[in-house]
Amino acid sequence: MKRILVAGSTGAGKTTLARALSAELAIPFHEMDALAIIGPDWQDNPTLHQDVSRISGTDAWIIDSLGYPDVRDLLWSRADGIVWLDYSRPVVMRRVLRRSAARTLLRRRVFGGNVETARSWFSADHPAWWAWAQHAGRRADIARRCADPGFAPLDVVRLASPRAARKWLAATPGSAQPAVPSQPRS
Repeated sequence: MKRILVAGSTGAGKTTLARALSAELAIPFHEMDALAIIGPDWQDNPTLHQDVSRISGTDAWIIDSLGYPDVRDLLWSRADGIVWLDYSRPVVMRRVLRRSAARTLLRRRVFGGNVETARSWFSADHPAWWAWAQHAGRRADIARRCADPGFAPLDVVRLASPRAARKWLAATPGSAQPAVPSQPRS
């Protein structure tokens, strides 16, 4: 795998795993949210499609996303591998709540220089609400895409827990084969 999507629910740890995988494989990492949100007040990137097209047209990349709707099919058609963090809703919610609380309390800047605020917790777009509402749908969409022959050939590594992800990553030095068997496409 050289063109890898790290997919999963909001808050699952896609960015963290993608960064670590990038370091292990010496493949450039691109944070999807940083590509999509470019300025203050959560301003959308008007050149997102062109930027993602350029990046995904290269020989090697890692992107931490199912893909924003504008670029989802493009990314999936160009990827050769998916690392799917298929975690349960309780695991995802613990992670997203902990991350968002830290970001809010410590005023940590995220993509585009934005910060999560106490007021943002009351928005349906807040990561915690989004993760809760989208968990089942996101999981079903990723499963459907992984099985879709239109996105072939994809190597799919489906990791059901953070422990499985750590074990897989630890066994992935350089270009080594994953310790957790990839799920064959049907």
